[in-house]
Amino acid sequence: MGVFKKGKNWYIDYYVQGRRKREKIGPSKAQAWVVLEKRKVQIAEKKFLDVQRHERIKFEDMAKTYIEAYSRPNKRSSRRDEISLKNLTGFFGGKYLHEIISLDIEKYRVKRLQVVTPATVNRELACLKHMFNKAKEWGKVSENPALKIKLLKEENRRTRYLETEEIKALVNACPDHLRPIVITALNTGMRKSEILNLKWPDVDLRQKIVYIYNTKSGKSRKVDINDWLVETLIRVRKHPESPYVFCNKDGKPYGDIRKSFDNAKRRAGIKDFRFHDLRHTFASHLVMAGIDLKTVQELLGHQTYQMTLRYSHLSPDHRRRAVNIFCRRMDTIWTPKAKEEKLAEKFISGILDQINILDDEGPIAQSVEQRTHNP
Repeated sequence: MGVFKKGKNWYIDYYVQGRRKREKIGPSKAQAWVVLEKRKVQIAEKKFLDVQRHERIKFEDMAKTYIEAYSRPNKRSSRRDEISLKNLTGFFGGKYLHEIISLDIEKYRVKRLQVVTPATVNRELACLKHMFNKAKEWGKVSENPALKIKLLKEENRRTRYLETEEIKALVNACPDHLRPIVITALNTGMRKSEILNLKWPDVDLRQKIVYIYNTKSGKSRKVDINDWLVETLIRVRKHPESPYVFCNKDGKPYGDIRKSFDNAKRRAGIKDFRFHDLRHTFASHLVMAGIDLKTVQELLGHQTYQMTLRYSHLSPDHRRRAVNIFCRRMDTIWTPKAKEEKLAEKFISGILDQINILDDEGPIAQSVEQRTHNP
């Protein structure tokens, strides 16, 4: 048994039941040795025949099968899976499934962390893990190399939301096709997928209600809409052959608006802001306006009260304004020394006025005044 190089690729050479086997691994010599050691163990454990049966399945082929056979028919987040697998294929493409080991996945995690957030990496790793689970279930592989990969710690409590002036700037910076989508998100807190999949039969402009059936939780809900959104939707041009509210010239719903949204943010001078933060903006402004969290929970369609708390953080400026309001309310109880002196002067002045009323000529008042200034 051993490894050898042919052209730009390394191969492993070994014997099984007296028959010589050669297997192409790739450009990495270290990877070739790892796979060779794995073959030795599999041969010793009588598992090699299983490997031989599945070894010709490439990663990109399995990714396509997973999307078409499972993700699209069964998951509302299939678009997210497609994006994740596109990034994963950029790293694992060209490799056979049996060649991928846990170390490769760890390397992918390190590389992706250099350009995206831990939350994004976790979504991609979760997709990879589930794809291997389905591959094992379908008899494509004998083990899941992503099974023991730990997810990264995420910081989910974002406090970013748009102030009033930022909202105006963003709406004005949006192109015609994006503006009604952003206005819908700002005025309803609907998720991007819910907005892009919205159909005209689900919109009742007379009753000012939007019905959402394709929700994250799987439960339908209705959303009350305000006059601004009603006027916006009235101006949206309906496609004669498409039921979708927001669609392209072919009548198909917009698949990805990220580029146009990023351009609008740049023109508006807005940084560190995602489309999903429009939902956060909706919730935060409701809370700051005094709307109770239970009502906010119903408007957002959250299943638990705890979920609503994630979307109700207030900015330091708002908290500062709140304590200043409290300070003004407490002004009659706690005052600086200068205000205390003014109150004392008013008190003495009031007493003098009362004495002057009792003594027309004011001798008593004069006496009190002298004692006040000359204690």
